[in-house]
Amino acid sequence: MFPKPSHALAPNTYAFETVPLVKPTGFREYDARWLFGKEINLMGIQALGLGLATLIHEMGVKPELVTGHDYRAYSSSIKHALITGLVAGGVKVHDIGLALSPMAYFAQFELDVPCVAMVTASHNDNGWTGVKMGVQRPVTFGPDEMGRLSDIVLNAKGMTRSGGGYAYVDNFPARYFADLTNRAPIKRKLKVVAACGNGTAGAFAPQILEKLGCEVVPLDVELDYNFPRYNPNPEDMEMLHAIAHKVKEVGADVGLGFDGDGDRCGVVDNNGDEIFADKIGVMLARDLSALHPGATFVVDVKSTGLFATDPVLISRNVKADYWKTGHSYIKRRVTDLKALAGFEKSGHFFFNAPIGRGYDDGVVTAIQVIDMLDRNLGKTMADLYADLPKTWGSPTMSPHCDDEIKYQVVERVVKRFQDMQAKNEPVSGQKIRDLVTVNGVRVTAEDGTWGLVRASSNKPELVVVVESPVSEQRMRDMFKAVDGVMRENPEVGAYNQTI
Repeated sequence: MFPKPSHALAPNTYAFETVPLVKPTGFREYDARWLFGKEINLMGIQALGLGLATLIHEMGVKPELVTGHDYRAYSSSIKHALITGLVAGGVKVHDIGLALSPMAYFAQFELDVPCVAMVTASHNDNGWTGVKMGVQRPVTFGPDEMGRLSDIVLNAKGMTRSGGGYAYVDNFPARYFADLTNRAPIKRKLKVVAACGNGTAGAFAPQILEKLGCEVVPLDVELDYNFPRYNPNPEDMEMLHAIAHKVKEVGADVGLGFDGDGDRCGVVDNNGDEIFADKIGVMLARDLSALHPGATFVVDVKSTGLFATDPVLISRNVKADYWKTGHSYIKRRVTDLKALAGFEKSGHFFFNAPIGRGYDDGVVTAIQVIDMLDRNLGKTMADLYADLPKTWGSPTMSPHCDDEIKYQVVERVVKRFQDMQAKNEPVSGQKIRDLVTVNGVRVTAEDGTWGLVRASSNKPELVVVVESPVSEQRMRDMFKAVDGVMRENPEVGAYNQTI
């Protein structure tokens, strides 16, 4: 029997080396994330592997799993501790080495292996680690699976079994590379800035884009787990500004930014203007619906209202399905609805057949952006953006709120807006037209201006987004109203950025 994990241990002690440390809050809605050393130790990672193996057997899934790790100083050690637990629990592990998360998802199909456990903290600051897990291609764990895994690990219910094993898959990136480049090159001559924030994508994305016929201008592609310039997060304005500066400096047609584990992509147009990922999603939906009229697109609740109101999409009988934010939620929804694609404002895009396999892949997203430009000869990225109906939207803003309280705070905010609607109280000076509470609360005023509050699934933060189809001032009015409701809760702290 593996020792029962502790919720808190002091480092540099006997206990830290002999007892698993696993902080319960690391089990999020669909990912596992911890501060390495402070919230989980290597024995805790072993306990996680044993627990995952136990869950795989419990679910009746063939006990074979793909694993890989992102480029951080400690990720390889964490992966091997995870493998130790998995093998002890009777799972055969296929290790693809240093990889992007979508490479691990691709390996499930390429190697015909049902399960995946990718060691990555994505775009989180250095010090964080985590695991993205799934047992059913192409979807990953949601709250039910994460809840059961948490119960197994925290209560030492992991069971050792015979039959486990380990195999290293040599040069697996070449198979991923071939899968994405075994096609005709683009016809249009495009100069593309490929920005990787010194994250894992720097080892793969630029070469793939070059093979497709792009002139690639690399930006921060050298692997450096210190992330010396900025975190590789294409939703963060610091990274987008760096891409914009480079685009203008070299006269590029488009700038593409990849996050730390390569499952997200951000876009800057040829004028150096940052385009939020939800607007990129509308542009791609327009482009793809010309080829696939009547297509369904799944969209997260943080995203622009244009998916439902854009005249071009309406004319092509496009169906927009607004759903819960989170890569596992959107991925599963895309699969369940057999949607052509799913889009998240964070830059997670999911392309189903005939484009992709349903999982999120930042490089596939970049290829779709390039193909869109290739199909629209004579139009720049800025032209395609300008063709969209005008809205004024905020970046994703994230005020601090501790993991232990954030969901309670969101429940209070939801209840407050529901009470306002019931009493016909105005929001930002207008009557509330509707509330969407599938994931936090999205409150929409009569003129279509809306604001969203939800709990972050991966960090001790809330998530706030506002948008108006009327004016920048109406967007700011909605932000003031939403922020005012949140500030009724003293647990809400400072924003990472604001408008």
